[in-house]
Amino acid sequence: MTTPLSDKIKFLIRASGPISVTDYFALCLADPQHGYYRTREPFGREGDFITAPEISQLFGEMLGIFLVHAWQKHGGPTGVRIAEIGPGRGTMMADMLRVVSRLAPDLYEGATVHLVETSERLREVQRETLGTHVGRVSWHGGFEEIPPGFLLLAANELFDAIPLRQFIKTGSGFHERMVGLGPDDELTFATGVASLDPTLLPEGHRSAPVGTVFEIAPAREAVMDAISERLRDQGGTAVIIDYGHEVTGFGDTLQAVLKHAFDPPLAHPGLADLTSHVDFADLARTASRGGLHVHGIMHQGDFLMGLGLGERASALGRGRDQAMQQSIIADVERLAGSGAGNMGDLFKVLAVSSAPIALSPFRHPD
Repeated sequence: MTTPLSDKIKFLIRASGPISVTDYFALCLADPQHGYYRTREPFGREGDFITAPEISQLFGEMLGIFLVHAWQKHGGPTGVRIAEIGPGRGTMMADMLRVVSRLAPDLYEGATVHLVETSERLREVQRETLGTHVGRVSWHGGFEEIPPGFLLLAANELFDAIPLRQFIKTGSGFHERMVGLGPDDELTFATGVASLDPTLLPEGHRSAPVGTVFEIAPAREAVMDAISERLRDQGGTAVIIDYGHEVTGFGDTLQAVLKHAFDPPLAHPGLADLTSHVDFADLARTASRGGLHVHGIMHQGDFLMGLGLGERASALGRGRDQAMQQSIIADVERLAGSGAGNMGDLFKVLAVSSAPIALSPFRHPD
C-alpha cells in the first residue's frame, strides 16, 4: 500500500539517493503535509496507541505525588514552574495538578504551569482537558521558552518519538543504515557510506556478527542537554518515563504502531506511529555530564508501587461496584504489572535533580 508520504519519500530518494533512518523517522512524524503527528489523532482507543495517563487517572496522580515530594525535598522554593513536554491530551497534567492542589496548596497557588506543544489542534484539546486549571497554564513551542525559575518537569513518552540514527555492521565496520528503493520500487533498508567511530560502540562490537544494528540518538542527547542546563542553572527536578533499556547495547528497536498493532516500519509512512526504544543509560550519562544528580533508573512498576499506587487504587475502588473495582485492578496491572501487554517492566523511569537530594522511591546512599 502506498501513502502520500511514501510517494514523497520515494521522490526524494530518486532525486538525491537513499536517506538516513534519522531523516525517514523525522519525515514520518513531522512532515508538514503528511507527518503522523500533523495529520492523525494518535491517542486513545480510537487512535493507534494508549499512553499510561489515558489508561487510568492513577498514573498522573502518582506523578503528582512525586513532584510534590521533590518540591519538599528541595526545601519548598517559590516561583515554581510545573512543566510537561509533549502533553498529549493534557490528561497527565490535569491529574498531576489535581493532586498537587490537594497535597501542597502553597505549591499549586504559587506555581505557573507550562506545556510544550507545537500542535494547535492538541493545544485546544489540552485547554478542554485542563478545565479549571487552564487559567494558570501557558503554552510554548519549545522548551527554551519556559520562563526562568525553579522547574518541576515531567516527560512521558517524549524521547521515543525523537529520531535516532542506526548503524549496521558490515565487513568493514559499522555503517549508517539508510532507506532506499528496492527492485519493485518499494521502500527498503540499505547500507550507506558513513561509518561510526568505534569508540562510541559498546564492548564486544568486534565479535558482533555482520548485520548487527547499533543505535545512537544525538537528538535525544541534545534534548537531555537542554533539560540538564536548565535544571543546573535554575534548580529543580525532572522525571522521564518511556519504554527502553537500562544498559546500552546492540539491537534494532525501530518500530511502527498502527491501530494498536505493530506494523513494519517502512510499510505505512505517515499513517503509523514510528518510535524506538530509549537508551536510559545514555540519558543518565548525558545528565551526569551536565552536572545533575542522577537518582537512578527504575522499572515503571516499581516506581508506581513505591509511590503508593496499590494504596491509592484501593481507596479509589472503595464503595464502588464490582465491575468498577475489577476495572481498577486491571488498570493497575496494565500500568505496573510485568509480561505481555503490561507496562511495568518495559517502561523505565529516570529522575534527575539540580541537588543531591534523596528522592523516594529511588535508592540513595545512606
